[in-house]
Amino acid sequence: MEDTVFMKIIRREIPADIVYEDEHTLAFLDMKPINPGHTLVIPKKFARNIFDVDDETLAAVTRTVRKIALALQEILGAEGVNISMNNESAAGQLVFHFHVHVIPRFANDGYEHWCGKAYPSDTAAKEVAEKIRQALA
Repeated sequence: MEDTVFMKIIRREIPADIVYEDEHTLAFLDMKPINPGHTLVIPKKFARNIFDVDDETLAAVTRTVRKIALALQEILGAEGVNISMNNESAAGQLVFHFHVHVIPRFANDGYEHWCGKAYPSDTAAKEVAEKIRQALA
C-alpha cells in the first residue's frame, strides 16, 4: 500500500505541480480541481488515512494546510476555503495515502455543499452523543 501515486510524486517518479515542500510535507495542485488553486497536502511519511496517521505527522500536515489556505486567500483572493479529507472508500477516498484538500472558494462558484439529514428524534441524537462520549472517555 505504500507505493501509492502520492509516494511516486514524493519520489518525483511522476510529475505534479508542486507548490510547497518542507521536511515532512508536500503540497501540489489537484489534477481535477474544484476551483483553480485546489491543492492537496500530503505527508512524506506514509499513512493510509486519519485512522492511522501519527500525531506528529498530522500536526505537520495541519501546519502546511494553514500555510496553503493563507496563500490561496492572498494570491487568488479566495473568499473562503474548504479543508476536507475523505477517509476510506465509503467516504470517497480514492488514493489511500493520507491527504487533505485545500479548496479556494468564491461566492457562487458552483461547488455544492452536502445537505444534512435531521435525526429522526431528539432521543436519537442524545443516544449517539452518549455513545461518542463513552468512546472518548
